[in-house]
Amino acid sequence: MLKNMLKATVFATTLALSAGALSVPAFAEVVFNRGNSADPESLDPHKTSTVYEAHILRDLFEGLVMQDQNAEIIPGAAESWTVSDDGTVYTFKLRQGATWSDGSPVTAEDFVYSFRRLEDPATGAEYASMLYVVKNGEEVNTGKAKPEELGVKAVDANTFEVTLKAPTPYFLEMLTHQSTYPVNKAAIDKLGADWIKPGNLVSNGAFTLAEFVPNDHIKLVKNPKFHDAANVKLDAVNYFPTEDRSTAIKRFEAGELDSNDDIPTEQMADLKAKFGDQLRIGAYLGTYYYAIKTDKAPWDNVELRNAVSMAIDRDFLAEKVWQNSMIPGYSMVPPGIEGYTSALATFADKSQIDREDEAKKVLEKLGYGPDKPLKMEIRYNTSENHKNTAVAIQEQLKPLGIEVTLLNTDTKTHYGHLEQKGDFDVARAGWIADYKDPESFLGISRKASGNNYSNYNSPKFEEAMNKAAAAGGKPEERLKEMAAAERILIDDVGQIPLLYYSYKNLVSPKIKGFDENVMDVHPSRFVSKD
Repeated sequence: MLKNMLKATVFATTLALSAGALSVPAFAEVVFNRGNSADPESLDPHKTSTVYEAHILRDLFEGLVMQDQNAEIIPGAAESWTVSDDGTVYTFKLRQGATWSDGSPVTAEDFVYSFRRLEDPATGAEYASMLYVVKNGEEVNTGKAKPEELGVKAVDANTFEVTLKAPTPYFLEMLTHQSTYPVNKAAIDKLGADWIKPGNLVSNGAFTLAEFVPNDHIKLVKNPKFHDAANVKLDAVNYFPTEDRSTAIKRFEAGELDSNDDIPTEQMADLKAKFGDQLRIGAYLGTYYYAIKTDKAPWDNVELRNAVSMAIDRDFLAEKVWQNSMIPGYSMVPPGIEGYTSALATFADKSQIDREDEAKKVLEKLGYGPDKPLKMEIRYNTSENHKNTAVAIQEQLKPLGIEVTLLNTDTKTHYGHLEQKGDFDVARAGWIADYKDPESFLGISRKASGNNYSNYNSPKFEEAMNKAAAAGGKPEERLKEMAAAERILIDDVGQIPLLYYSYKNLVSPKIKGFDENVMDVHPSRFVSKD
């Protein structure tokens, strides 16, 4: 690195002398070019839901606490915190002298405003249910209480207090999620929806927004006002949307990308041979599933939903389509959460032949078969991997008299449709843990969740989830109630889990600090480039 810097100095000085003038040597910017599977739907933390957006927002904003390069919790905008003896009151001390990128101070009132905005039904936040653990959170979000009644307050300019409904073991880790990041009230009041545009966006993270060219790139530049700016090694980060994984591989090989967050799995063997340890694959706390419209005929029939789920050969998907980079999945909560045993589909231990025979009998009983096919549309977002998965399922279901059509849209359109509760039969989705707790995977199937694409609605499931929340101070009882809730969800086929994720990153040897972890979290503030 020093050699390159010396070369740059000599070159810059030579240019200056040849021009007949002396100038300060110019050093090349250190730029991290990140492949990111899709463009964000928004850069408003309160109006996002995907990991594609999380990667960017983690660089732009800083919540009360954050995650380091190992996905461990570290102080963020809050330098310290205390918890009441009963586990329901968290008091955060904000960093003295911390500022927004426009130089204005970051205060406790910013967090009061931001938490209230997330819960305000007028915001339409998909992740509003995230703060239902806060006193009056659900009441505010459902219009039964005013935003001012939310259990948050500014004790003073540097002290922010949150009161929870009940002890919530994962609360701190939950605060690393982008929906809990602070937003700048002055910018929003002045600019409205335009506050997230380059030149307008005021943030408090390690980087600020310089450029956003849809379908091309997003450029972030180092924020000199960030409290830890002295330790940020990058001058800029470029995020490139890489929905076409094969093209992304070519760009990585050409050196145009320093990393990419996915690969076309059908090329797995060749990529391993070509890139060696630059291809990083490991356990990732996530579930690949299909949402199925539980309130739309004929999918409102649980027997039919279960027959479809049974007929899908998950072993084939994992081994052939995903080249063993995924694991067959029969529960919404993936393995790997300490102390929790997932509730598996009742057919998980049956052979695939037995599953198909049973599914066929159910379909025949319901009046479906090759002569009277059941028509089903699968929606999926752009990716060779998602397409190959949908095509494989299409072929698996065909012999049973299920006529599958496929509908592909770009990721932004796909998730926009799901979030707006648009019409569909079955839709590809994936859920990555927002925090290492079963609730992260089960909460998305609650009636009030903006991520409940299936419109699943079960009073028994809600009751079990409420019991789990009420048992927050008793870990074993809480996890037992969580497992009971998952049992209800799986038996109802509220969603169709298919696979458990692994991360599949390509990372150049020039990049340091891009450390492997089960959350696949890689904040650019900890990355350096040789």
